[in-house]
Amino acid sequence: MELDQRKMRILKAIIDEYLMSASPVGSKALSRREAFNLSAATIRNEMADLEELGYLEQPHTSAGRVPSDKAYRLYVDKMLTTASLSDSEIRSIRRYCDRRVDGIQQVMKETAKALSEITHYTSMVLMPELATNRLRHVQLVPLTEGYALLVVVTDAGVAKDAVVSIPRNMSAEELERISKHITARYYNCRMTTVSNRILSELGSEIENRRDFLADLTDSIRRSTASGAHSVELFGANNFLSFPEYSDVNKAKHLLSVVEGKENLYSLLKKASVMEFSITIGRENEIDELSDCSVVTATYKIGDMPIGSFGVIGPTRMDYARVMSVMEYMRMSIGEVLTNLLEED
Repeated sequence: MELDQRKMRILKAIIDEYLMSASPVGSKALSRREAFNLSAATIRNEMADLEELGYLEQPHTSAGRVPSDKAYRLYVDKMLTTASLSDSEIRSIRRYCDRRVDGIQQVMKETAKALSEITHYTSMVLMPELATNRLRHVQLVPLTEGYALLVVVTDAGVAKDAVVSIPRNMSAEELERISKHITARYYNCRMTTVSNRILSELGSEIENRRDFLADLTDSIRRSTASGAHSVELFGANNFLSFPEYSDVNKAKHLLSVVEGKENLYSLLKKASVMEFSITIGRENEIDELSDCSVVTATYKIGDMPIGSFGVIGPTRMDYARVMSVMEYMRMSIGEVLTNLLEED
């Protein structure tokens, strides 16, 4: 049995109808469409074939059919036509992007908020990789003998901390001097530059502390590495507005997984190597997202991908509109970050 053009037309019509109504689609409803000029019996036979091929599912014996994950995959890969954004949608996105922001973290918060409110799905944004962050402050605070607390603040607005080993004869005054020296010398430098230059430059100036500076450099790299804390999430409660998640226990379980962020961080990190990705239902590696679709995109500065963002919603997602919104958003994010991070 082949998926011929007539079956493709019927399948697309069923998907389009189900995306709007969230109700199983029957043969009678399709037969009333002028574009088909087919009897309900003919459509019913074709729907039976599509079910046998794995593209349709029948939730109840007397109900119509609903698309399967396999059908959505075919729809996305072969049938999808990107929708044009309306002037009002473009104005809404620009309104968020044109707001005055004071740092990268605020840009990411505004992006997550805009994406969720415009698509009505749950949005997630991964902070830019460390190469784009700039140093604001380094502080070494003595703890017990042989240890100090390292605090690093970047323009992302979040202080990162870690415990580092220090020579046993290193005083609080010396830690303070090194802290002030690094902060003053490398203020507003990209964090990759800070990590690369501390040892090469300060090692020759503070020769008796070269081993400590090497350890300090490694600690700075580790303490400012990305993690679950670098994911901005917005609109998690949007799940509750879709009939797919009317089961309260199911919705609560999904929300707990999403709001935990660890899974989202892994998901967005993998997505960072692809301009766009769409995973549907059971294609998702996270079991709790087996009834969801996840659409992600990367954002760039120039030609360099530096982070990713996306939306999570039901498999009955308006893919065409989401793709259009995300394409416009990724360009807008790139513009905002370029203006924010460019050299003075």
